[in-house]
Amino acid sequence: MQIADAPATYALILANIIATLYAFYIDRGFINHFAFNVGAVVKKEQHYRIVTSGFLHADFIHIFFNMFTLFYFGPPVEEILGKLGFLVVYFGSMIAGGIAMAAVHRKNPSYSAVGASGAVSGVLLSACLFYPFSKIYIMFIPIGIPAILYGAFFIFFSARMSGAERSGVAHEGHLGGAIAGLVLTILMKPEAVTRFFS
Repeated sequence: MQIADAPATYALILANIIATLYAFYIDRGFINHFAFNVGAVVKKEQHYRIVTSGFLHADFIHIFFNMFTLFYFGPPVEEILGKLGFLVVYFGSMIAGGIAMAAVHRKNPSYSAVGASGAVSGVLLSACLFYPFSKIYIMFIPIGIPAILYGAFFIFFSARMSGAERSGVAHEGHLGGAIAGLVLTILMKPEAVTRFFS
């Protein structure tokens, strides 16, 4: 697929890479100012952190997996929903993931997180809705997993692990983003449900 076929997807990948590399190599304090932090978001009302944190990552493995997933699933979603619809799913899922993290960790003002996982989760589940039987391949597993099974397991696992602060993963952000991705996609393309069951 050409860049012109999915400009929003590739623009977001580029923005994520630039912001993360800037934080890694030019200004390490950048993450402290723009990462998601419960105290800053809830008590200081720095709501912009819900969005800015989605362009920052903890390390190279973190950004690689998020951007690889977005690279794989973003273009087909953008092709079906259009640029605007894709951006609604992406940022809507990002915001929903941030709200979920704030709600789950509201009693822990020091809780912080970074990453595009909430937004990417929404895009992933949106793609699963349109292509339920496409195969998803996970590292070290040679057999492709149908998207519908992967999506169901993803939501179940994220729900099960939500609130586990010691896990080092914002599962509640993933869950909030995934559910938002599904809901927003159905609101924009109600026929997706019929297509899914057919």
